[in-house]
Amino acid sequence: MKLTYLGHACFKIESGDYSIIIDPYAPGSVPGYASLDEQANLVLCTHEHGDHNSRDSVTLKPEVPSPFEITRIPSWHDDRQGALRGPNTIYILKAENMTVIHLGDLGCLPDSETLTRLANADVLLIPVGGHYTIGAATASSLTDLLSPKIVIPMHYRGPGFGYDVIAPVSGFLSLRESVRCSEESSIQLPLSDISTQVLVLKAKYRMA
Repeated sequence: MKLTYLGHACFKIESGDYSIIIDPYAPGSVPGYASLDEQANLVLCTHEHGDHNSRDSVTLKPEVPSPFEITRIPSWHDDRQGALRGPNTIYILKAENMTVIHLGDLGCLPDSETLTRLANADVLLIPVGGHYTIGAATASSLTDLLSPKIVIPMHYRGPGFGYDVIAPVSGFLSLRESVRCSEESSIQLPLSDISTQVLVLKAKYRMA
């Protein structure tokens, strides 16, 4: 399985010739990111905000059988049961005996039943920037609760990219051990070396 960080909260996940893109952002919707130029068999969106639901930004490939088992879990985009920003969908993707979880714009800790369903994934894609989503401290606590093999942070600000109101990834990294920052956008799963729990990938469409 191949996983590529495209930028912001957008990832491409491939198994064989089949690919899924999660949370494509609209052109110009996120400062510092170039417009997406990708093809995929399926587009998934965790919620209907323009920096996560630009389905038209992805060219759909011909429909073929999918190797993925996809589970959708409802959650909230804030800590007031959606009163501020509405609902959010967590996606669990399973293929090749591996599990990848995309938390979307999760805005609060999930309930105990959901935590049980999310535990022990191979890869957890987690927002860490705060303001619109959980921040560094909550993301770190959630990581401890879920015990994934690999954590990839998303939805944060950096030099020349991301929203001004969200925090950089450094706040989350300062709370974690076994951190590695990569200049690559993609990884092949399973990783041969999983001694690094937190892996920061360089967004493929980052202009800065």
